[in-house]
Amino acid sequence: MLRLAVAAGALLMLAACGTQMGDRIASGAAIGAGAGAVFGGVGALPGAVIGGAVGGVTKPSQVNLGKPVWARSGS
Repeated sequence: MLRLAVAAGALLMLAACGTQMGDRIASGAAIGAGAGAVFGGVGALPGAVIGGAVGGVTKPSQVNLGKPVWARSGS
């Protein structure tokens, strides 16, 4: 149950990734910390550092998930 909640939270955070570097760093750090906490409490800090670094070097054009579900037409 905990893993399902963490996976759902990670998906929500991933959906919140923005085009600004600060947004990507924050969401990458949060996802990394969450994954680290699930797989071992000690892994939360390294996960946050690695996730933040990856979010910082990732360009907005590399993370294009398309239009959000709520913005798509109902056709």
